[in-house]
Amino acid sequence: MPAYFLHYLQSNAVCLVIFGIMLGHNLLKKDRTERQIKFNLTLIAFMSYFAVDTLWAGVISGVLPNALPLVLTLNFLNYIIMVGITFAWLRYALAVEEAQDRDKPIKLLALLVPFILATLALIVNYIVAPESLFDESNLPRPLYSVYLVAVPIVYIAASLVYSLRRVKNESNAEEKRKHLRVGLFPLIVIVGGLAQILLLNGKTALFCSCCTVFMLIFYIQAMEKQISIDPLTGLNNRGQLARYISQSSGSHKDGATFILMIDVNDFKRINDTFGHAEGDRALVIVADALKQIVDGRVFPTFLARYGGDEFILIAHTPTETEIERMIGEIRERIREDCYLQKTPYVVFVGIGYDKVGGDADTFQQCIARADDNLYLDKKNCKLNSQTTVLK
Repeated sequence: MPAYFLHYLQSNAVCLVIFGIMLGHNLLKKDRTERQIKFNLTLIAFMSYFAVDTLWAGVISGVLPNALPLVLTLNFLNYIIMVGITFAWLRYALAVEEAQDRDKPIKLLALLVPFILATLALIVNYIVAPESLFDESNLPRPLYSVYLVAVPIVYIAASLVYSLRRVKNESNAEEKRKHLRVGLFPLIVIVGGLAQILLLNGKTALFCSCCTVFMLIFYIQAMEKQISIDPLTGLNNRGQLARYISQSSGSHKDGATFILMIDVNDFKRINDTFGHAEGDRALVIVADALKQIVDGRVFPTFLARYGGDEFILIAHTPTETEIERMIGEIRERIREDCYLQKTPYVVFVGIGYDKVGGDADTFQQCIARADDNLYLDKKNCKLNSQTTVLK
């Protein structure tokens, strides 16, 4: 067995096993999200490419017959799969960037237009002038490579544009890095593929190695996020809050540390009247409003779901006036979002806060004080009829 084919067989087999483990782990989950489903489709597309790439290495090395039907089949499959990889990643990017109407049939059809046109052109080209695509030895000519990369480049560019647009409008540093990773990943993979073709003359399976390394990085980061993120609201969970507190101190270079406890007033009425699905919707509205207000701040913050209908916000700012201003904006944003979404209720939240007193004070002590102030605020809200209103 030629060393060339053996090398590709071993490299692609290792990549297939790693991708298979990631895919199998995802498929065993019962609560798969839209992002996970589209990420899985990308994994399947990559695995298909590794299998076809191994067969093509067999043809080049003489292990498999260099027959025209097999050559055409493998090269056309390669073309379809390369488009499929980048198309699946574009759809994953649209899910990550939360693009509107991303799954509407008309939008999906629009995304497929470049592929349809390129495929028709490739078929016509082969019927009219097959020698322009394959030489006498049945090996692809440069023109075939143009067809191979043309549509993937369009989808890669679209993924990059969507991601950079979100980076431009995003103030949170971690979210910016996430959008950059999603947008730049296909470019990094393409660099690996070009290096394999141009620099190494296809003698090593660098492309599949690049794909596997970077997809594995994405997978590990996604697992870490699932461990630390509340699945309903997308906020940090209680475990991530504990890690943040353990790594922080009461003093901060950006100013004093304030802890805000936020709780939905009369939340039980929403669940009892409209059901738990509507109660979940109310929590998402509150969480999204908190994220919007926090993202507009120049000082460091940490936001988490504390449990049930209670949230916690840690803010590092030198002035208590800024905290009072932020509380007013939170309540106003929640009210506006309820009207915009035409909910059968208008949510009002109780908010209590306190300041971490320094080295002698602890986060847990400050949380307890903020919690006491929260219930005082909730009582004051009821006295002033500032509570969740059912329409």
